[in-house]
Amino acid sequence: MKTTGFRGAFARVGRRRRAVNLIPNLFTTGNLCCGVFAILAVFNANYLAAAIAILVAMVFDVLDGKSARLTNSTSQFGLEYDSLADVVSFGVAPGLLIYSWALSGQGMFGAAVMFAYVALGAVRLARFNSTVASTDSKYFTGLAIPAAAGVVASLVIFDHHIVRMGAEVKPLLILIITLTLAFLMVSTIKYRSFKDLKFRGGRHFNYLVWVILGLMLVMAWPQVMLFVIFAAYAVSGPIERGLGLLTKMFGKRGSQAKTELPLLNGKE
Repeated sequence: MKTTGFRGAFARVGRRRRAVNLIPNLFTTGNLCCGVFAILAVFNANYLAAAIAILVAMVFDVLDGKSARLTNSTSQFGLEYDSLADVVSFGVAPGLLIYSWALSGQGMFGAAVMFAYVALGAVRLARFNSTVASTDSKYFTGLAIPAAAGVVASLVIFDHHIVRMGAEVKPLLILIITLTLAFLMVSTIKYRSFKDLKFRGGRHFNYLVWVILGLMLVMAWPQVMLFVIFAAYAVSGPIERGLGLLTKMFGKRGSQAKTELPLLNGKE
């Protein structure tokens, strides 16, 4: 009787464990569903709905990773499934959105630029999957494909509500932005991942105030602030690398000047 009771208890624990492991994959499925919906919206020329669907897919993508880490249910299957969903939601869907919204009038050149974005996004995901075990979790190498898709989607919303770019300006600007995003995704520029973000003791209240102010701005002007946030993150990597290179250059010059100064004094 006791043996039967133990077996039943272990069976119940096993079923609960399998149910917990299913949660991240359900979020990944939601991500994929939003990506497919965005593609259908592009086919119907409903660009605003497509952009919103891509942003919602980003929410599911974040929940997918968070739930997998919290429940300790990461697996190779989940990693591959997540990457395939990301290719659809943050590669193909934004690529089609870019082409239909701004580059369809550029013929094969516009299609080639769109393909470059999708292909390099897939390369970025493949590189991440092959190096995920050996990379520093505090940084991403290259711009993450969801962040690049966020720039595209928020730009469409920003243009729809605020800017209304003309037919002469929009193709050239989108060409530049698309090629820049494609380059950043496969570059070796480091981007902060915020996965292991640690707050210094005694400053939690200050961080809370800043988060509340940021959420207030997003709620007040989502059409503007979403694009500002994604664009700022996209350029943060090159800016941080540039500042690091300048610091190293001036640091070397300063050390050389300090070593040369005693020699000059000795000669005198």
